[in-house]
Amino acid sequence: METRSFRLVDRLIGEIDKAIKVLAAPAYAAREFPSGAHGELVLETAEQRESIRLMRVNHAGEVSAQGLYQGQALTARDRVVSDAMRQSAAEETDHLAWCEQRLTELGGRTSLLNPLWYAGSFAIGALAGAFGDRASLGFISETERQVESHLSDHLERLPAADLRSRAVLKQMKADEQEHGEKAAALGGTNLPAPLTWAMGLTSRLMTGGSYWI
Repeated sequence: METRSFRLVDRLIGEIDKAIKVLAAPAYAAREFPSGAHGELVLETAEQRESIRLMRVNHAGEVSAQGLYQGQALTARDRVVSDAMRQSAAEETDHLAWCEQRLTELGGRTSLLNPLWYAGSFAIGALAGAFGDRASLGFISETERQVESHLSDHLERLPAADLRSRAVLKQMKADEQEHGEKAAALGGTNLPAPLTWAMGLTSRLMTGGSYWI
């Protein structure tokens, strides 16, 4: 009994350490910044302001993704599912680093609400995982579907001259699609309509808050 308690506490300490690294330390990408052949173009003041706000939202979304995946990995029953969650979280770290880098280039800052987004997403992820791996994977699949839609919207709203931010969002969208397909292939179930509606509402609250704060 004592061994099991120790292991749980040890895992929780590890999760606290991960949260601190996500929220307080610079993120480092394993892949290169996806700028392709695009160089930096001069943005008008209003364009720069809009790009900053949109990329701040995307950064906050990646902070939430870290919390979500780590929470689900903590409560996942199947080792294969847990490993897949952590692998996806590692790939999302690239997105976090890219958005952070782009915000710095634009002269912007990250959302002051990021600790709230991480904590809430971690709790939601852990709860989803507690309902079983199939429900947890279905949650991931639906989340990634909504994120893809959100990224498509941002690609339309970004200033035309902001090619570097656009390259980042395009690569993020491709990765999110892959994560969603992976979750479905591992056995994710379709979620009931009221839950998907609630997820969408939560996403809109996060988007609106991070856009301004």
